[in-house]
Formats: sequence, structure tokens, C-alpha cells
Amino acid sequence: MARRIDVTGAGGVRLAAWEYADPPKETEPLRAAPGVLFLHGLTGRASHWAAVARRLAGRYRTVALDQRGHGRSEKPPQAAAHSRAAHVEDAAAAIEQLGLGPALVVGHGMGALTAWQLAAERPELVRGLVSCDMRAAALGAASQREWAQWLRSWPVPFATLADVHRWFGEDDPRVERPDPARGAFYAEVMREGEDGWRPVFEPEQMLRSRETWVYDAHWEDLARVRCPALIVRGLDGELGRAEAQEMVRVLPQGAYAEIPDAGHYAHYAHPEAWHSAVEPFLDRITGDRPAAD
Repeated sequence: MARRIDVTGAGGVRLAAWEYADPPKETEPLRAAPGVLFLHGLTGRASHWAAVARRLAGRYRTVALDQRGHGRSEKPPQAAAHSRAAHVEDAAAAIEQLGLGPALVVGHGMGALTAWQLAAERPELVRGLVSCDMRAAALGAASQREWAQWLRSWPVPFATLADVHRWFGEDDPRVERPDPARGAFYAEVMREGEDGWRPVFEPEQMLRSRETWVYDAHWEDLARVRCPALIVRGLDGELGRAEAQEMVRVLPQGAYAEIPDAGHYAHYAHPEAWHSAVEPFLDRITGDRPAAD
């Protein structure tokens, strides 16, 4: 089950956090368990972490945050409201207001950048970090133009949810081969209106949010992360092996994991392989080990 908890983020923005736990009779004991905060990527939402959060919920207190502009969280129209500092303050607020700290912070894409910037700036709140398929190198103006063109190419509104699955899983020019998991990923960020299905976020807000980090390199932020950190990449993802290994080298306590036959959405498309790569790292940090069968 997932229970919504409201969090007040930077500037008073209302955020929706989702706690994954066993039935209520088990909730109180789990509050003493190590906290894990999950942060989704630029076009994601908290529910994309549901499968992995539920699996960890037996031994950890797992919470996924709808970041500002996403999911059920508030979507402030001002460009300044989508700054890097605001995202980092939101994550800190979730940890502090929900009593998760020091937490294991797990991020994907943009959420991974937020996670490692939080670890650098508020080390007392983060005991360990997992960064999934996020680059430290500057992506640049060409990347931002490509993203703008791609977001504006979405054939919205979609007539049916099946059309969403088909376009993102097969028809999108960025798809090299049919990918049903990708279609399902994007179906989760759609809502039905009178004229059809549209994303729950404003694409222009996503571009403004991306502008706050796409032109900069983030190696200095990584170097300031003092807690144990795991860099995770799918072999077919956006983070190359050489850059990932350099990220590990820059991190004072860096470690590396690859997920075979996986792309950018490894945690969503291949949750079992993701767990095999990540769970031992989390257990080492907390000293937790699952009981033998």
C-alpha cells in the first residue's frame, strides 16, 4: 500500500510524498527502520519507484517524493521556482519533516543530481547515495534544443491510453526498437481530460527546470559527497561506462554497478536486476542483512 503524506517544500510549495509500508499494524515498527527517499527523474513521478520501494519496505522505511511540478505536487508557474536550490531544499524538507534522516537517498536522472547535491550540501541528512543513470558532464545547448523539440513533438492529446503506450513504446522516433516498459512508464505520467490524455506536468516547466542544470558540469558536487555512493547504469542507458567510472573515481567513497540489458529506465523496466545491483549496497551501509531462508 502507499500512503500520501504532504510536505511543505521551499517557498511553501506543497509536495506529495508517498510512504510504502505493510498494513497499518506493521507501520509503527517500520518507523525505526532506516529511511530511504526516492527521487524520480525529469519526466517521472513518485509512482515509478513503487515496485522497488515496496520490495524494500519490509526492512526500510521507504518514501517516494513527487518533486515540484510533477505528479500530485504543486506546480508553481514561476521559472525561479524550479531552481536547483529549490529541488534540493524540497528533498531536505521531506527528510526532515518525515523523520527519515539520515536517509539513504536514491535518485534517477534529474533526481540523482538532486540527491548528490543534497548529500554535498546537507551531509547530516544523507547516510548513503544511489545515483541511477545521471551524467556529471555538461550536456549543453544542443541537448536542450533536442529535448525541446522532442517534448513539443508529443502528439497530445492522446485519444486513448493505449495510444500513449504505443507512441512512447513504438512510434516515438527516439525508440530504436519496441519497448513496452517505456510505454508503460509514460502512461503513468498521463491524465485524462475532456479532450484526451495529457501529461500531468507542463512540458515548458520541464524545459525550464532542465535549463538550471543542463549547461553545467557537476563534478565538483560529486567530489563533495562524503557518504558512500553507488553509481548505477544500464548498459543501454544515457550514462556511458567511461564517464560512470570517472564519477566513481571522483567520489570519495564511490562504487559502481551495471545492469545488463537495461536502458535509462532500469529501475522501472528491470526491478529484479536493479535490486540485485543495489540492495547489497544499501545493506552494507545500514549493516542490515536479510534473514536466511
